[in-house]
Amino acid sequence: MAFTLSAPVHSDLTIKKSRFIGCIQPMPDRASAQAHVDALWQQHPGAAHICWALLAGGQSAAVDDGEPGGTAGRPMLDVLRHHDLEGVQATVVRYFGGVKLGAGGLVRAYTDCVAQALLGASKVPLQRMTTLHCLVPYALEGLLRREIEAAGAQLLDVQHASLVTLQLRLPAAQADAFVQRINDQGQGRVGWPASTE
Repeated sequence: MAFTLSAPVHSDLTIKKSRFIGCIQPMPDRASAQAHVDALWQQHPGAAHICWALLAGGQSAAVDDGEPGGTAGRPMLDVLRHHDLEGVQATVVRYFGGVKLGAGGLVRAYTDCVAQALLGASKVPLQRMTTLHCLVPYALEGLLRREIEAAGAQLLDVQHASLVTLQLRLPAAQADAFVQRINDQGQGRVGWPASTE
């Protein structure tokens, strides 16, 4: 089972005079990850490197940002994978202290920085979501809205025409039971057009 983080976590290590500032946080996609790195450069203009790793729905990334190849981004990514994380980004801002660490030292430093931050992490199971479209007569709209709220689903859109079309999002594991419950209560007056997702 994959997990994500409920909130960002941080670490701050000093190794042979170099400072490593780590952050692991929920991140939906690569564009958002790059925007976060750009913001970090604004906050840390004197940093030597901002290395990062991303696991987000097949949009993996491992960026060494000028460190020797494979000494920063990949080890950080490996730590995220080891913790079964998904939808997260790890960033490490490095201020160079004047002492070279060598390839092995860099791998350990970046790995430790991410691992230290994760010690205080609150991991939550990642649920695969699904979107449903439901067509009901006006008389059933109130019932469906109450069922959506009771299920903890998210109502995305409502359109009123000859029938009411409701678009909702809920955990995929709950979808079949939800549809069955609505079908039972709707007594054959509920339609489920195919979702575009």
